[in-house]
Amino acid sequence: MLHINDLTYRIGNRLLFDQATAAIAGGWKVGFIGRNGSGKSTLLKMIKGETYAGGEEISLRKGARLGGVDQEAPASEKSLLETVLEQDRERAALIAEAETASDPHRIAEIQIRLADIDAHSAEARAGSILSGLGFSAHDQQRPCSEFSGGWRMRVALAGVLFAAPDLLLLDEPTNYLDLEGVIWLENYLRRYPYTTLIVSHDRDLLNNAVTHILALEGGKLSVHPGTYDEYERRRAEARAHAASFNARQEARRRHMQAFVDRFRYKASKAKQAQSRLKMLEKLETAAEPISERTLPFHFPNPKPMAPPIVRVVEADLGYEEGKPVLKKVSLRLDQDDRIAILGPNGEGKSTLVKAISGRIPPLEGNVYKHKKLQIAYFAQHQVDELKPKNSAYDHVRELIPDATEAETRSATARLGFGPDKADTAVEKLSGGEKARLLLGLITFHGAHLLILDEPTNHLDIHSREALIDALNDFQGAVLLITHDAHLAATVADRLWLVKDGAAAPYDGDLADYRELVVAANKTPSAKNGEKPTDHKQISRKSAAEAREALAPLKKSAEAAEARVDQLNATLSRLDEALAEPGLYEKNLARATKLQKERAALVAAIHQAEETWIAVLEKYEQAKAATN
Repeated sequence: MLHINDLTYRIGNRLLFDQATAAIAGGWKVGFIGRNGSGKSTLLKMIKGETYAGGEEISLRKGARLGGVDQEAPASEKSLLETVLEQDRERAALIAEAETASDPHRIAEIQIRLADIDAHSAEARAGSILSGLGFSAHDQQRPCSEFSGGWRMRVALAGVLFAAPDLLLLDEPTNYLDLEGVIWLENYLRRYPYTTLIVSHDRDLLNNAVTHILALEGGKLSVHPGTYDEYERRRAEARAHAASFNARQEARRRHMQAFVDRFRYKASKAKQAQSRLKMLEKLETAAEPISERTLPFHFPNPKPMAPPIVRVVEADLGYEEGKPVLKKVSLRLDQDDRIAILGPNGEGKSTLVKAISGRIPPLEGNVYKHKKLQIAYFAQHQVDELKPKNSAYDHVRELIPDATEAETRSATARLGFGPDKADTAVEKLSGGEKARLLLGLITFHGAHLLILDEPTNHLDIHSREALIDALNDFQGAVLLITHDAHLAATVADRLWLVKDGAAAPYDGDLADYRELVVAANKTPSAKNGEKPTDHKQISRKSAAEAREALAPLKKSAEAAEARVDQLNATLSRLDEALAEPGLYEKNLARATKLQKERAALVAAIHQAEETWIAVLEKYEQAKAATN
């Protein structure tokens, strides 16, 4: 399908491709990975012919149709459905010709071809794709001009998926999707009948939707069968094998060098010494896989604070009186909480975190926060609020105006901007560098609560892992909105679901939620021509459904028990602190504060235990009813 042969390409003095070679066969689903700025997007442009590669370095199967998303769908008055249908240009041309054709033979040819390309089901297929990407049936009839740029990017993605090119080229397709859209896209790409080449840093997408990995490292391309995790495992094995081989070679080298040094000038051993010198020259080392350094993130740890740090009580949240986005929200947040917020875009996730952070007041009810609570809030639009002409050093200097230049530069380096980047204007930084700078600035003075709204859009896969490490080391609370399921799964230990005007704890885990989304995506398909469910089979499934109904209650009981264990562990740490010898004589104020925190924690434990017992009783009763 696609061949890249000895490709060499420079931008200025920077060598992006150095005699790079790769081959992709038809039907492969290929995840294209590499560091930000390494040349992935440039290669996609070369494949599409938008950037000249020169010569015959890139070749495609003759007659293969290419498709990709270059920009958002235009803000026209055409409906979303019409916009997507137009992307199948052959179908559109045939339908237009059919309206004016008069030759019976040509009319017959047109109708046969329309049948061959399954034109009669086009609207159903286009509607199904739009639905999977988050557009309701009502939305699909609205004009494109009524949607923002991010939503029109989804329309453009729907269009290229509907056109079904032989080689589908996608560059970070999940950046404008919510988690629900990402899950749908994974399933769609896995079933896509043709070849795909996907630039992505989304680990779950690279594990769930690809058959091969195309890696760009040091200007070279290499193709590896399997998922991203399998690729990383093989790299680690190759690195370990090369290191072991090189260690053995180094030991041999030292042994032979010692012999040469000892006997080089001894006549009886001179010939042997010369032989070993020649062997030394031929002694090879194994090339280890490239391992580029990833700068770590660091979030200063806050001082402990008595729980809860935030309580939302019967609150209506929104932007206009009488028109709440979320109604009667009651939630609690403690300093050791790690919570991922689930729910489709547009349901109110950002509204919830804005209310918690104090950016919008509740329309009704209350949002209580600890009086000393410090909140760091990250949202993608805030990246644009950085001063484009100022450097990272300038931004840090504004935070510590009384510091010396050496102190300011040291603080800037701790954010990941050393001497080579500290004085670079923000407008010249990459998207990932801007995100890193903003994260460093908002957490600079410490925070008890990090609110992160899509923090990974511009981070490569290694920087995402560094962010995960930093969040797991952070000793404050984390409230996370992300379409990156891997990030959510490795950071969050609790989930909230925002949907249908409500926000509440979700008792399942991410695997349960993924199944829920997949099942929901299958539901509308019956409306698009699929055979409806045979209701005669329902009675046969009643027993199985009764058992399935127990699962949420069981998970609720397990979650409540885990919550009690978590609070008791915190109580144990407090008791250890209170048992510190001489605490009351040395620091009476701290002892008094710890006693107050312990009293609040004991009350929270009692409440959590009551919840656990109540949920457990419901589960046991339901279980008994099914037996």
